Formats: sequence, structure tokens, C-alpha cells
Amino acid sequence: MKPFLDEHFLLQSSIAEELYHQYAKDLPIIDYHNHLPPDQVSGAHQFENITQAWLYGDHYKWRAMRANGVNEHYITGEASDIEKFQKWADTVPYTMRNPLYHWTHLELQRYFDVQETLHSKNAESIFHSCNEKLRDPAYNVHGLLNKLNVEVICTTDDPIDSLEFHQSYAQHPSCFKMFPAFRPDKAMSPEHPENFNQYVDRLGEVSNLEIQNFQEFLDTLKARHDYFAANGCCLSDHGLSHLYAEDYTDEEIARIFQKVRGGSHLMHDEINKFKSALLVHFAAWDYEKGWVQQFHVGAFRNTNTWALKNLGPDTGFDSIGDYKQGEAMVRFFGNMAAREQLGKTIIYNLNPSDNELFAAMAGNFNDGDIIGKMQFGSGWWYNDQKEGMTRQINALSNIGLLSRFVGMLTDSRSFLSFPRHEYFRRLLCNIFAEDIKNGELPHDMPWIGKMIQDICYYNAKSYFPFQG
Repeated sequence: MKPFLDEHFLLQSSIAEELYHQYAKDLPIIDYHNHLPPDQVSGAHQFENITQAWLYGDHYKWRAMRANGVNEHYITGEASDIEKFQKWADTVPYTMRNPLYHWTHLELQRYFDVQETLHSKNAESIFHSCNEKLRDPAYNVHGLLNKLNVEVICTTDDPIDSLEFHQSYAQHPSCFKMFPAFRPDKAMSPEHPENFNQYVDRLGEVSNLEIQNFQEFLDTLKARHDYFAANGCCLSDHGLSHLYAEDYTDEEIARIFQKVRGGSHLMHDEINKFKSALLVHFAAWDYEKGWVQQFHVGAFRNTNTWALKNLGPDTGFDSIGDYKQGEAMVRFFGNMAAREQLGKTIIYNLNPSDNELFAAMAGNFNDGDIIGKMQFGSGWWYNDQKEGMTRQINALSNIGLLSRFVGMLTDSRSFLSFPRHEYFRRLLCNIFAEDIKNGELPHDMPWIGKMIQDICYYNAKSYFPFQG
């Protein structure tokens, strides 16, 4: 029987151990998509306690606590931080076989050298021991990222964001670099006229313009895109149910914009055309600047209307969707390729039943000019766990080139989530090792070790055009 979470965790053979410890373990981390708050990075934020660092904003843990019968008072409510931590500790033993059990204990080990498994009886002592370390200046957010050898983080930022914290950090960087990513989801949401119009007004205020028509709206977004580029941005990101690729005319989009600006609700086909037009413009701007465009698709958002009303969005009530994905991807990517404006692209799939579709779709639009131009992105959200990552790796291996994959990301709001890269690397090494053991791959450790290093670090370092 193997010990829990020892140095050979997830490594099922001596070959896997060699691959991980000699080739993967010590590589830096490029975390090219996360939701870390730039103000906390810029200000070298110091958390008062582990609840603030670990439980605030973590909807993964919130969902588990709700499933375990924990009242919302102890999740997003007014309970004290130690009470919230205690309720999480009460829940942890019940998360066995959920990835949270592994992540929780990896994070306790890697950041705080806590070797115990967390449960109700030791919660208070672990709470205080972690807090004592968090009070050390070496445990501010810079220290936490440096502890895990993080080289690059890319945050997720709205076009109206000032990027003041990116600018401030760039003047006095720590051992890692921070870049923004352009996420214009709110600009693509005309289905809610009141919210959309408030957003357009705010966009105009930020740009010192009064936006009266679609061309002015587009010009303002383009100016913000340029502003992001001037501040080191080289990625965009879109959180969508699916891609949009409807036929439209410029006159139609102009009329649709005026209709929604007047406060009217749009018809379904008008919404789809508006989103389709914006995606084309965003993709063209990304291509012109040599950016990487990312598409996170497939989520059912805000499924619980009571929770949305009382707790707000992004509180743990989103789910895997069953949208039809293929046809729109064919039309959108085909359209951009025909325009000769299809740049580097990563598509992330939330529904694992579509993995092979996404892996095949990415391969349809490689053109031989850029290595790994079209990427089937890493296991995302509900798929960033052992089976989900394995399924994504196998689908990509069977249909594309795993060797050119740009690897893992955290997609997290937590500064303590970076052991997920270690989790991925261990799993990847074990998959290769099993193939070697079975005679399905040659026992060529230098070559396979190099391939693993590429997937874990060097492919991303080459793929993303980070500057500075």
C-alpha cells in the first residue's frame, strides 16, 4: 500500500518517477489564464488568514460545502473566518474521490508544510499554524507565487479596466511577470438591454466619448484593444455558451445596436448576428496584433435563479452545458481562415463528450505556418481533475499532437491553486510511463523527457508572444 500524497503521488512506476522528478518537477510555471485580482498582485497583498486566501471566492469549495449540508451563513454569509474554515474542515473528509481532496492537501503541503489530513478535530490548530506563516512577509502573494516557481501569470480583464495595477506592478516587478488578457464578454451581451446599455455608457465614459452608434461602439472597443496591447496584453479570452457564426450585413448590425440602445429586447436571431459580428472583429484585431485568442465554451450559467438573485453570479451555480458546438466552429474558423485572419487559437471544452470533436476541429485549421497554431485547450473547470485531464490528453493524443500542447493553467481566483500544475505534470508523466511499460512507446527517456518538458513549459513559452 502506497502512502497518501508522498513524493511519488500519482506516479505508478519507476519510469514515471524518473520522468517527473528529473524532467518535469522543477520547471517554472506559465499560468496563461487565471482570475487572480491584479490589485492584490500589484500591492503584494498579505492575507490575514487562510480562510481569506483559500475560501473567499472559491466556488469549488462552496459547492462541496452546500452538498455537505453547510448553511450559506458559513459559506458566503457573515460567519467569522474561523467558523468558515471549521465548516470547510468538517467537509473535507467527505470530499474523498473529488479532486478537492487532492488539491486541499497538496496546497496544505506545498505552501504550509502541513502533512496531516484536514478534518474537524485538527481544523483549529491548522488554521492557526497556517495563519502564523501568512503573517510572515515571505508569505505575501508575491511569496506564494515565487514559492511555486511561477514565471508568468495572465489575468482576465474587461475592456473598461484601467490596467492601473498592471502598470504599477510592471514598474516594480517581483520574480514573475503579470500580463492582462482582453475579456469582452459584457460587450457581447445585448440580450439584457439594461445591463448592456449601462456597460456601453461606462465604456464611453472610460474613453471620454458618447457612443451613439455601432461604429462608435466598435471604434471604442478597438481603442481599448489597442490600449491593452500597449500595456503588454497579447491574449484575448471569451466565455461563451458556444461560438457564433451567423451571416449578417453591416446595416443589420447597425440597426440591431440602435434597437438595443433604445432599450428594446432583441429577437433571438438578432442576438446571434450581433455576437457573430463582434467575434469577427475581435478575431481580426487579435490576428493583426499577433495575439492568442481563447474560447472557453460550454457552460450553463446561473442555473439557480434564487442563488443568482440572492448571491449573484460566479457563486457556484454554473454547470456543464450540452450545446451543439461543431457547426458554429466550422463556420467561424472557416470564415476567419478565408479572410486570412485566423491567428493562434485555443478552444476549451466543458462537456467531455465533445472532446474528440474539439480535438479534431482544432486540427482542421492548422496551416503549417505556426507550430501548434490551433490548440485543444487543457481540461477546464469540471474537467481539471484526474479523469478529465486524462480524457483531454488522450483525445488530443489520438487526434492531434500532444507533443505541441501548451499545457496546464489554473483558471483560478486563488493564489494557493498553483499545485494544479504539479498535479497535471505528475499525471502526464505517469501516462507516458504506462505507455513505455506496455511497449507502446520506446524507452527513450531523453526524447520523451524533452517532450514532457515542452508540454509543461517550453511550448507555452514559445507560443505566447509575451513581451518584457
